[in-house]
Amino acid sequence: MISRSMMFMRMQKGIVRGSRAFCSSGKKQKVDFGYEDINFDEKEDRVKEVFHKVANNYDLMNDVTSIGIHRLWKNYFVSQIGPMRKRPVIDAEGNPTEEYEPMKILDVAGGTGDIAFLMHEEVQKQRRTNANAAAEITISDINSSMLGVGMDRAKERGYTNFNWLEANAESIPSLKNDSFDLYTISFGIRNVTDRLKALKEAHRILRRGGRFMCLEFSEVKIPVWKEIYDVYSMNIIPFMGQIILNDSASYQYLAESIRKFPNQDQFASLIKEAGFKHVTYENLSGGICSIHSGYKL
Repeated sequence: MISRSMMFMRMQKGIVRGSRAFCSSGKKQKVDFGYEDINFDEKEDRVKEVFHKVANNYDLMNDVTSIGIHRLWKNYFVSQIGPMRKRPVIDAEGNPTEEYEPMKILDVAGGTGDIAFLMHEEVQKQRRTNANAAAEITISDINSSMLGVGMDRAKERGYTNFNWLEANAESIPSLKNDSFDLYTISFGIRNVTDRLKALKEAHRILRRGGRFMCLEFSEVKIPVWKEIYDVYSMNIIPFMGQIILNDSASYQYLAESIRKFPNQDQFASLIKEAGFKHVTYENLSGGICSIHSGYKL
């Protein structure tokens, strides 16, 4: 059995510390941190601080605050990926060879491993009826505490076949161009300082024909439900954070960050701007969250 310290050493060897986001004009550009406007170069550290605080109880609080519904969303999200199977190895000239390799998946902002574990389990399920089902999954997160939780959980489950990478979604230079078949990010893109930059990086990393998939909170489309949800998320969730973890501020930020995130159509336009084609989205639970999808063609 690989100890956590050994696993962390492996991750450290491949560690990527993405370059800081900055304004090319050299001026102090402002960006949202929940309802607070802060300097562009401050957000990365502020977000890191939030997730260092919540990491050990992140999944517990998701269960409590969503009454377990987040697990249904994530299960459905993974079910929409489709077959995960071996693909031909591409040679230096871009032509398929007779050799095959597992589907390569990058799960960004996936530190605690919940989406990656579901994908791994789905591959095992598909393998019962398709011997070619196979995937190599890399879990990337900017936050070492979240990755630590994920590695502990993987060890408990006996999962030893994940790659772990501490990296900023805006810049992952250790990953080559055109190297992954699928890029997933779940409830993470809204915490990124420069979302368009992160989307362009996703486009760079994906192979031609590769797919981008994002599960993220969105704009509720049912008026009555929207009013109830606004009260719940802005008042009850921070209150739960205070009662259960003695930390209302982190959950106040998370609730506010949902309000500041672009709505479904606006985010779809941003995905298109990054270069993706056939961009679509599907609302879940009346638009509380949405699945966004696009392809690199």
